[in-house]
Amino acid sequence: MTETVNNGQKTGGLTIERVFSTEGVHPYDEITWERRDVVQTNWKTGETVFEQRGVEYPDFWSVNASTIVTTKYFRGAVGTDAREWSLKQLIDRVVKTYTDAGQEHGYFSTDADAELFEHELTWLLVHQYFSFNSPVWFNVGTSSPQQVSACFILSVDDSMDSILNWYKEEGFIFKGGSGAGLNLSRIRSSKELLTSGGTASGPVSFMRGADASAGTIKSGGATRRAAKMVVLDVDHPDIVEFVETKAREEDKIRALRDAGFDMDLGGKDITSVQYQNANNSVRVTDEFMRAVEDGTEFGLRARGTGEVIETIDARDLFKKISKAAWECADPGLQYDDTINDWHTNPETGRITASNPCSEYMSLDNSSCNLASLNLLKFLKDDDTFDAPLFAKAVELIITAMDISICFADFPTESIGQTTVDYRQLGIGYANLGALLMAMGLGYDSEGGRSMAATITSLMTGTSYRRSAELAGVVGAYNGYARNSEAHKRVMRKHQAANDAVRTLHVADAQVHKLATTEWAKVQEIGAANGFRNAQASVLAPTGTIGFMMDCDTTGIEPDFSLVKFKKLVGGGSMQIVNQTIPRALKKLGYQPEQVEAIVAYISEHGHVVDAPGLRTEHYEVFDTAMGERALKPMGHVRMMAATQPFLSGAISKTVNLPETATVEEIEDIYLQSWKLGLKATAVYRDNCKVGQPLSDGKAKKADADVAATTEAEAPAKVVEKIVYRPTRKRLPKSRISRTTSFTVGGAEGYMTSGAHDDGQLGEVFLKLGKQGSTLAGVMDAFSIAVSIGLQYGVPLETYVSKFTNLRFEPAGLTDDPDVRMAQSIMDYIFRRLALDYLSFEERSMLGIYSAEERQRHLETGSYELTEASELESLKSEPEVEVAPAADAKADDVIEATVVETKTAHTTAELLEKITGTAVDSPLCFTCGTKMRPAGSCYVCEGCGSTSGCS
Repeated sequence: MTETVNNGQKTGGLTIERVFSTEGVHPYDEITWERRDVVQTNWKTGETVFEQRGVEYPDFWSVNASTIVTTKYFRGAVGTDAREWSLKQLIDRVVKTYTDAGQEHGYFSTDADAELFEHELTWLLVHQYFSFNSPVWFNVGTSSPQQVSACFILSVDDSMDSILNWYKEEGFIFKGGSGAGLNLSRIRSSKELLTSGGTASGPVSFMRGADASAGTIKSGGATRRAAKMVVLDVDHPDIVEFVETKAREEDKIRALRDAGFDMDLGGKDITSVQYQNANNSVRVTDEFMRAVEDGTEFGLRARGTGEVIETIDARDLFKKISKAAWECADPGLQYDDTINDWHTNPETGRITASNPCSEYMSLDNSSCNLASLNLLKFLKDDDTFDAPLFAKAVELIITAMDISICFADFPTESIGQTTVDYRQLGIGYANLGALLMAMGLGYDSEGGRSMAATITSLMTGTSYRRSAELAGVVGAYNGYARNSEAHKRVMRKHQAANDAVRTLHVADAQVHKLATTEWAKVQEIGAANGFRNAQASVLAPTGTIGFMMDCDTTGIEPDFSLVKFKKLVGGGSMQIVNQTIPRALKKLGYQPEQVEAIVAYISEHGHVVDAPGLRTEHYEVFDTAMGERALKPMGHVRMMAATQPFLSGAISKTVNLPETATVEEIEDIYLQSWKLGLKATAVYRDNCKVGQPLSDGKAKKADADVAATTEAEAPAKVVEKIVYRPTRKRLPKSRISRTTSFTVGGAEGYMTSGAHDDGQLGEVFLKLGKQGSTLAGVMDAFSIAVSIGLQYGVPLETYVSKFTNLRFEPAGLTDDPDVRMAQSIMDYIFRRLALDYLSFEERSMLGIYSAEERQRHLETGSYELTEASELESLKSEPEVEVAPAADAKADDVIEATVVETKTAHTTAELLEKITGTAVDSPLCFTCGTKMRPAGSCYVCEGCGSTSGCS
């Protein structure tokens, strides 16, 4: 794309260059479209929560992407002619609005340039190269207010009028489905006097009212939580109360849960607990962090006069912060001096707060609209990153994002004025983790960080270059004149950071070379024209829009797991090995037969440890957020530090820690994040929070494990320890039993099972034909052990889940029509016991059905005699089918392994099933499946719902 600029003077508009679309062909006419039925069911209740049939999508869009876009973004009442039914309608609604606004406000040289802009933008969207943030798809081109921003920052002063206005403004933002953040540090502390002579309430007390408001709006409106961020400066006299607020509430949740109250997220009793609707962050200064390092005292200052009214030990406060984060994941830290050192508008005001996910940091009473690029789309066949094509996409997208501010509506007049005056944009990306893996680069490696840094630098450099060009066409932002020197200083800081990057291979060197060119143009064109936008880039969670683009990974995140859950056209689902893995293995030099063996191993085990033929030095390429080789916490921090110098804003990301992490480890993460130049850091220790719904297995574990940490690691709050001992329920002298003869792979045997009077299994005895004395003794001992366990209350389903799918010889065909194949004798025995002694519902959860039930499912789609319900989603026979992925190319190595699976409904649940470990995430309110982390939030890959971020 070229532009018309003339030494800072406004000119006739942009001349758009054709890069992506084909001349003479509309982007829609280049692809094949198909009709699909979108039916969404809550798998727990069996309730159909959404249904729209005959929707139109490109044939290369996944079922998941089309489902989420149809349910979330199509406008109009379902079942009426007003309802959108094609992706074409959705994209046209948005793109034509942008194009018309661009023409109206003088962005294009000619009508032909406007039409070309429309085609280029349409091509990028329909081919999933990028996506705007959710509010654009919700609102643009509809009769609703044209809200395009997802991120808001409010302000509150030390007056009752301002505090009540804060409640009102936040409520309107929540009602619209967005989130907001603000800093409460202007409100005087509870240790200061009012003008009337009384003592002030303090900011924490006013947080209660705001939290109740957020909870009320959430429960009365949408199913998602209200998203909000509350920030308090570290020198505020109420800082200790603020830090410990949510940790104390977490203790209350535990006590109430143990007393029998429903304290899950969304539970009927959770509303009695306060402060649960906000993320809390402490705004720390360099002065405080140096005091922590030196072990010196730090002064807390009165809000009105600024005088020190209390002195505290900095290390003691820092430990309190880290201890609270260890207990409940709050508060996070925001590094005030670093944030404001990169601020382009300091003459207007300081940056005091952020949006709920911490990526947008700008002036009070402002907003930011976001868009994210799909990085994997720019990976060329030679496994290098197409930097020139990426830059062309960035400049087109930044142009569109700036145009949106011309027609956008805002929730308050002050937010609208600030946004129009400073035109904050937030371009970012998704699929970084997948890109690095496909290139054979470890996420926590120098090569991976160098690649991420150069891509981020190129993105922001191209964005500001385009912003300077736009300033020459339609003018600089209104606040630029008073902030011009500061803005140019920050541009020089970005350029210096780019010069400091040391590339390690050809791929990142090519990207870095173009980034260096872009930053040179930023200085040159910016000096002549100024800039159209006060900020350009952030790294957002990309939850729902990540699914729209069929991304494997969200935002800056690594891959969640090596196995994925994939829905299929026409119904059903598959377990599929991450399709970037074969490409990575090929890049690393493995032969096709080696690739096939490694992929098959990953499909079964969910990780690469001990995969056949895989060299240990290549393990790091396949490290993931969860699983056997989960990334170390500092691996996340180092990746954030590599990209932060090239972002206008910050990064939405949580540093994940294992349940065994200590308070001292969290202290170190917070300290290292400050030293490495991050703007914000949040942590989450696995299983630290009680107030969220967990999977059944995780909930049982949480109830059983009262305190697994040592005294040195955990806060000493246990007053007494109650020990529960099981009692044995012996079988009556005379009991009902059954004897079953069986054959597995040609080996014969007999099983006798005895039951209590109520029909509950109480004993099992096994005898195998043609067995030696040693094997007979082992089988007798095994039978006694299982029988005693049953009598002491170990559920039969526990034994079934542990012993089914065990693989050893003899294995193969059986003579039992209900269990046609067995992977071992143990596999057969416990499947037979499940069929004989467990209810249909219990067996369904384990994926075990009789021959009659399987036949019924084939004929009617339901295993039960009743109409189809949640059981439609559950697993059938444990037979495994291995085949190439549906979209694999015939002349390539095998792209993926697919395994039929119906017990899992999302990738998070699939990972739990394969690895036997729990994923500590909430369940989705809409479809009942387990969500997975996305930045600082959670997102449901079943329906696209998020826990608060757009």
